[in-house]
Amino acid sequence: YVSLLALLVASGAFFTSCSNKGSKDTGNLKFDSIQVNKTANLFGDTAKPACNLVISFEYVMKSSDAKLKDSLNTIFTSACLGDTFAALKPQIAIKEYTEKYVGDYRKDLEPMYAKDQAEHQDSKTISAWYSYYKNVGGHVQYYKKHLLVYRVDYSEYTGGAHGMYSSTFHNIDLTTLRPLRLDDLFEREDYRESLTDLLWNQLMADNKVTTHQALEDMGYTSTGDLEPTDNFYLSKNGITFYYNVYEI
Repeated sequence: YVSLLALLVASGAFFTSCSNKGSKDTGNLKFDSIQVNKTANLFGDTAKPACNLVISFEYVMKSSDAKLKDSLNTIFTSACLGDTFAALKPQIAIKEYTEKYVGDYRKDLEPMYAKDQAEHQDSKTISAWYSYYKNVGGHVQYYKKHLLVYRVDYSEYTGGAHGMYSSTFHNIDLTTLRPLRLDDLFEREDYRESLTDLLWNQLMADNKVTTHQALEDMGYTSTGDLEPTDNFYLSKNGITFYYNVYEI
């Protein structure tokens, strides 16, 4: 399961700089969302397996800066749907993404399903194999002054033992329209070492143990080193590092 590790690190300098930009939130952004819940059966037959696509996509509906609005929607669309759809208006992008998902599902699976049926495979078993789903969620998690944090939640099942899921975060400086990296937040060259120590300490506290070895015995670091991940988000309280399934 997802391991969510909240680490409150002093980031006052960054947020002080936010307040110095003025009292208003950059762009005076207003948001809306597009909802999709599309189910499509193989061969258009409701007795056969189906795919299900669920999308909840938040985008900028209105802004005092038209260029900022369009740029952010491009970033949001790319983050949720991929670069192929990034240049399209949100409504068109969602429509074309939905059509492609359904079209690819039928094109890829109908020949295999027909073959399995012809070979008299167990209908319940193959129904489970061919029942796909995908959930895509994108929403604004934080918006204050010139900082906007956009979160993308993703889950998908394409047969097999289980599905996959993840969450990613995009911290955007609205004055430059560029993503914020850890190097932008910390000036010391050795900050990663200091953060790593804090991460270990927080994990030990969360799991009520006192040594690295005890955490390793629980499975931590069995799939990857524990270090500050670039998948983080900022808030008024500090910085949170988010580790997806299997990462640590």
